[in-house]
Amino acid sequence: MTYDQNILRSRFCHALSEMYKSEVPLYGDLIDVVWEADAKAVQNSQNIESDGVINPDDVLPARHRVERHGAIRLGTAHELNTVRRMFAVMGMHPVGYYDLSLAGFPMHATAFRPNTQEALDKNPFRVFTTVLRMELLTGRTRKLAQKALEQRKIFTPRLLVLLDIAESRGFLTPDQCTELISNGLETFRWHSKATVTLEEYEQLKAEHPLVADVVSFPGSHINHLTPRTIDIDLVQQLMSDHGMPVKERIEGPPKRSCPILLRQTSFKALEEIVYFKDPSGLYVKGSHTARFGEVEQRGFALTREGRQLYDRILDRVNAEAAKNGLEGKAYDTLLGEHFREFPDTLSELHDLRLGYFTYQLTPLGHQLANKGVILLEGQLSPIPLQDLLKKQLLSYEAITYEDFLPLSAGGIFNSNLRGVSQSKQLIMSADPDLDGFQRLLGACVADEFHLYAAMQQKSLEICRQKLRLKAIIV
Repeated sequence: MTYDQNILRSRFCHALSEMYKSEVPLYGDLIDVVWEADAKAVQNSQNIESDGVINPDDVLPARHRVERHGAIRLGTAHELNTVRRMFAVMGMHPVGYYDLSLAGFPMHATAFRPNTQEALDKNPFRVFTTVLRMELLTGRTRKLAQKALEQRKIFTPRLLVLLDIAESRGFLTPDQCTELISNGLETFRWHSKATVTLEEYEQLKAEHPLVADVVSFPGSHINHLTPRTIDIDLVQQLMSDHGMPVKERIEGPPKRSCPILLRQTSFKALEEIVYFKDPSGLYVKGSHTARFGEVEQRGFALTREGRQLYDRILDRVNAEAAKNGLEGKAYDTLLGEHFREFPDTLSELHDLRLGYFTYQLTPLGHQLANKGVILLEGQLSPIPLQDLLKKQLLSYEAITYEDFLPLSAGGIFNSNLRGVSQSKQLIMSADPDLDGFQRLLGACVADEFHLYAAMQQKSLEICRQKLRLKAIIV
C-alpha cells in the first residue's frame, strides 16, 4: 500500500495557506491582488480589448495558482532534522545551501522542495528553511538562546510517531495522512505567548531581530507564504494602489524580456501583540514584528556560467551603489544599466549556454519518428544538437528557476527589520559552513545546478530515443 506524496503535499500546502490567511488577513488581500495583476497581464499579452475580466487560471499552467513558498526559522539540529523528515514524507527534499551571513544574518538555509519536473508540475510547494548559527552569536546571547531552545518542543508527539511509521513502513494510510497534516500545521502556527521574558526578548532582539524571532516562541511560525505572479511590477503598483504597506523596491534582477532567476517584493511586516512572562510569572503585553506578505515572479534557471555572469554584474552594481550612496530608484536605474550586458533573448541564453532548457520533438520531428524514418547518419555517429535544431527536428523551452537568491531574501528580511545587529561584524566576516549545516540536517543538500542539468539531459535522451539516434552532442 502506498500514498501519493504529490497529493499529500498539495493538501498540506492548501491547509497551511488557509491557516496563514486566518492569522494574517492581509495575506488574503495579497492573493486577490496577484489574481488581479495576472488577469491584467494576460489580457495585455493577448492584446484583448474587452471590458470583461479574463480568468488567468484558464490561461496559465495549472501549478501557477496553487504555487506557494513558505519560510520558517529554526534553532536546533533536532528541529532541522525533524522538519527534513516531515517534508520528505511529502516528497520535498533539501536543495541548495544559502549562506545568509552575506546579508548580515547569523543563519544559513536550504529549500525543501520537489526535485523532479513531474513532481514540480503536480505541486511546486517549497519551504525556505533557515537555522541559527550559534557560533555567530555573542557568548551571553548564545547561552540564552540555547537555554530557551532546549526547553521548547515544536513538534507534537503524534507527528513524531507518524514520521516513524512513514519511514519504517514506507506508507501512511489516508487517516494517517490527515493526521500528519493537522499535526504538522501545529509546528507552524502563530503563538502570541512568548517563552522568554520581555527582558530576555530585548536582549535577543538587540543581538539580531531574527534571533529573537527564532528563539522567543513555542513554535516555528510561518513568517510568509508567497504566491507567484507573472508580472511583479504590476503587483507592486496594485499593492500601492490598494493601500498596502509595500516595500520600496523589487528585489532581484531588473525587469527583462527574458526573465531570469527570481524577483520578489512584499508588504511590510505586521506589528503583532505578544505576551511575555514577567519575573512573577504573570504575562505582560508587548509586540513583535516578523510576519509579512511576499510575492514572487520566477524566471529562467541559469547555468553555472550564467550565474557567474549574473553575480559579477551584481557585485559591480553593489560596489558602485555603495560608493555613491545609491538606493531605491537610483539603485534600480544603475541595476538596469549594468544588466544590459546580460543577453536578453532566448536564443542567446541557449546558444551561449547561460540557461537550462528542455528539448522536445517538433511536428516535423514527430512526423519522422512516427513514420519510422531513420536518420542514417545518426546511427553511424553522434549528431550535434545544433544540427537537429537547424533541421527543425527539435525545439527548446527554458527551465523555470525553482530556487532562491540569498541577497534577495536578505533584502526582503532587512526591509522588515528594525534595529541593527550587535554582532553584525562577526556575522559578515563568517565563512559558509555547508558541512556544519549538513551535520545539523542529517543529510546531504542537493546541488540545484545538477538537478537542472539532469532535467535538460533527460529531455534530450527522450528525444534521442524517439529519433533513434546513436547520440546527441551538446
